[in-house]
Amino acid sequence: MKKLFSLICLISSIYSCAVAQNPAAKYADLITEESSRKHLTILASADLEGRGTGQKGGRLATEYIANEFKKLGLTPPVAGKYFQPVSLLKNSYQVKSFKIGGRPFVNGQDLLALGNNELKSIDDKEIIFIGYGIDDPKYSDIQGIDLQDKIVMLINNKEPVDAKGNSVITGTTKLSEWSTVRNKKIREVLKHKPKLILAYTEDLGTWLESAGDRATEGRFNLAQDQTAPETNPMPIVVNITDHVANYILNQGKTSLANITSKINQSQKPQSFAINTSFNAQLGMVAEQFTDPNVLGLLEGSDLKDEIIVIGGHYDHDGKSSNGTIFPGADDNASGTTAVLELAKAFSQAKAEGKGPRRSILFITYAAEEKGLLGSKYYTENPVFPLENTVTCINIDMIGRIDDKHLNGNHNYIHSIGADKLSSELARINKEANDKSSKLELDFMYDNPKDPMRLYYRSDHYNFASKGIPSIFYFSGLHPHYHTPEDTVDKIDFPIMVKREKFIFQTAWDVANSATKPAVDSKKD
Repeated sequence: MKKLFSLICLISSIYSCAVAQNPAAKYADLITEESSRKHLTILASADLEGRGTGQKGGRLATEYIANEFKKLGLTPPVAGKYFQPVSLLKNSYQVKSFKIGGRPFVNGQDLLALGNNELKSIDDKEIIFIGYGIDDPKYSDIQGIDLQDKIVMLINNKEPVDAKGNSVITGTTKLSEWSTVRNKKIREVLKHKPKLILAYTEDLGTWLESAGDRATEGRFNLAQDQTAPETNPMPIVVNITDHVANYILNQGKTSLANITSKINQSQKPQSFAINTSFNAQLGMVAEQFTDPNVLGLLEGSDLKDEIIVIGGHYDHDGKSSNGTIFPGADDNASGTTAVLELAKAFSQAKAEGKGPRRSILFITYAAEEKGLLGSKYYTENPVFPLENTVTCINIDMIGRIDDKHLNGNHNYIHSIGADKLSSELARINKEANDKSSKLELDFMYDNPKDPMRLYYRSDHYNFASKGIPSIFYFSGLHPHYHTPEDTVDKIDFPIMVKREKFIFQTAWDVANSATKPAVDSKKD
């Protein structure tokens, strides 16, 4: 019993000594698997529907985060609120209706329409089928046919071949530029100024099925960056599946198989007009809405005018039109959870009189998945002057083991960008790891020749581009990235917490150092 008591005293003494040497250790221990799991499970739950930009689940996520900031006693820094509204515009090419012979077809399922025209109606009573759409001295589907202001249909990705597989144009098995150079047919047909092109594209149906809503989602921009409407719209190109192509050709008493066989056997064009009604309303539509960044401030002491930003994006891919939810447990419920956990640890430190010297601004960003838009908005409309912002710490996906480390050391984290602008921040980063979680720091993504170029692809970059030293913490890609299978059950909470504690230590050291990280380098 006496030996056991002595052992307990020894352990207690060692722990007390360690805390005295590194006061951050006490507060790092407030970051736990239990609390991290609680936050992450809520953020990646079905109720939050994947936290989509402009969707109900995204709004619920912001309310949850703001409520947690309030519980921790963080100051609402946006005119007394936690929300910084980010005005967004979604520009998408929409097909309000699309009928052939009175039968409706659906954009994103049966077809994919492309253009830049304003919303307009197109009506006609015939479709001109021009075979492979080739206009070559050796073979032409178009010669002698007036295509101006007509609706034109073509087979986009093949060319006529004989029974031996030889191209009618090249005379060999090597296909011509008409089917090997991307969009050559479309470009040539457009010279004839058609009203609209229907391009049968092989495998389009399979691609649309895998792409889901992403095929027709359009582009998101900050409202302040909206460009002027096109004054010279290009002709409309509608890529169609075999389902639509065969329906049209059936109106002309043939099919894709029959017509291609006839062209190949005869080595002559089989262009003709198909008498059928065509009615469509389609064009660019701009939809404006607002999603907020969520901000909470922990005021520092003697260096409170200097700001450290600790952030991560809360948004993900949301809920698709067919009801599929993309939970985004790792991307980026894990990073959002880390922001909340670090806020808790720093708040408790301040409550005990051990608060940071510099102020810490905790931010969860909107619309990262749409182009880093929330962080872009903040850096262009900062709540606190950017010249007072000394470091940005960005946490984006820290809950999994990536393919590189799956069969090796799981005790790692990718540390990206610390030395790009500041050798001192890079030093603090490494030293913080040595006195906390002792992870393997993987710097592979700092290599400017790395094809992923991840340094430029997360929210910290909007700060780095303004000259603010920044670190991006990341656990790497995995097979469930941007799929419905990015779920809570796959999160490695023990290693995630070790990563959170290391990030906390880095933030603590930056927040309490005598000088801010110097901007002394400029690396690609």
